[in-house]
Amino acid sequence: MKCPYCGYSESKVIDSRPTDENERIRRRRECLKCGKRFTTYEVIETVPIVVIKKDKSREIFNRDKLLNGLMRACEKRPVSVETLEGVVTEIENMIQNSLDREVPSSLIGKYAMEKLKSIDDVAYVRFASVYRQFKDINSFRDELNRIISSRAK
Repeated sequence: MKCPYCGYSESKVIDSRPTDENERIRRRRECLKCGKRFTTYEVIETVPIVVIKKDKSREIFNRDKLLNGLMRACEKRPVSVETLEGVVTEIENMIQNSLDREVPSSLIGKYAMEKLKSIDDVAYVRFASVYRQFKDINSFRDELNRIISSRAK
């Protein structure tokens, strides 16, 4: 950190604490050359996640869009909004931790289906029918048979 008084590039941190909003870190520093003190604020830099859609267009990841899709799948099912918000947060964290800044929408859909499968089978099949674009009743039956056979194991 460059001293604002003498321009020296080395300083030591005397005190660190979060700001009132817990969004930044306030650091009190002392220049190692001139001894003057100054304050810096550290902010987490967020890089937006870009979603590559099926038609190859790109848009910024929107957690509300994912939450709305999950809520539609869970409509009239015993799944709380808090649970779904937790699922969206988990998926968002998985994407952030992958270090890829561009993510195909198919991967987000895959993560959502994995999470729904453990929460509610009906919601899972509803989501899968849209995500996988089931063409007919046989597609539904095949998916249901996969669920039933995985439970039998």
